[in-house]
Amino acid sequence: MKPDALQDLSRREALRALTARLHAGGVAEAAGDARFLLLGILGLETRDLLIEGGRRLGPADAASLAAALARRLAGEPVARILGAWEFWGLPFRLGPDTLVPRPDTEILVEVALAARPDRAAPLRCLDLGTGSGCILTALLSERPRATGVGLDRSEGALRVARDNAVTNGVGDRARFVAGDWCDALWGCFDLVVSNPPYIARAVIGTLDREVRGHDPAAALDGGADGLEAYRRILGGAGACLAPGGLLVLEIGYDQAAAVTDLARAAGYRARGLTRDLAGHDRVLSFDRPEGLFSGHRDA
Repeated sequence: MKPDALQDLSRREALRALTARLHAGGVAEAAGDARFLLLGILGLETRDLLIEGGRRLGPADAASLAAALARRLAGEPVARILGAWEFWGLPFRLGPDTLVPRPDTEILVEVALAARPDRAAPLRCLDLGTGSGCILTALLSERPRATGVGLDRSEGALRVARDNAVTNGVGDRARFVAGDWCDALWGCFDLVVSNPPYIARAVIGTLDREVRGHDPAAALDGGADGLEAYRRILGGAGACLAPGGLLVLEIGYDQAAAVTDLARAAGYRARGLTRDLAGHDRVLSFDRPEGLFSGHRDA
């Protein structure tokens, strides 16, 4: 669709035109994607569309929408086009080294918060493979006395995560560290969380083009069997947990038994399995292994 086809349309008419073009292009969620693109590209809220939906598009807005439409029809996800996405009701900027936050990952936040329900209590959090920082930022937003460390191998991801923490008002309670899982860490944490790469390497090429073509490979690749990151985390997280500490992990839908076996072999005690809204296994939590020496200095 050329910009001329959108210019001078009202916002409502443009929404209908975008929806029709996406639907014709085989986009499954055409109506929702069109709305997200229109609102995001024009910098509008839903109420703006309701109150001022009759306002006409100018040349610049029409050109921006046409460019965004072309990118979506080429398979680029809406969140990548907009460069930002919402998680836990908070805005998060994205980058080439970060995944798009998914609703399923909010279950990890729910499990962690339910295990530490006292909002007034101090809480030391560690987010392994922090990416955009969405998990750590969400936790800190709900626990005003909590502090946290987000760790990632990617400097690009860490820059994005720092910005997101500041944008969402928790930057003074969050630190971001470059490292490979637990190797770079000192300190004891009450809560360790992670949504690590868990896709088996051979499967990545079969994923939807929106994922395999636009998500960072390092954030997807879980090794030959999809469990490589879990082995690293379970091998080092125990020494980072304070007595009474909790480890909470997002998992693939078919990995609960394998990850639980790895955790038990490392001395962890399974605390619970939580399923997502589709009924798939999604989050495992474990108590800190018994008998560990907590000798690191405070983070």
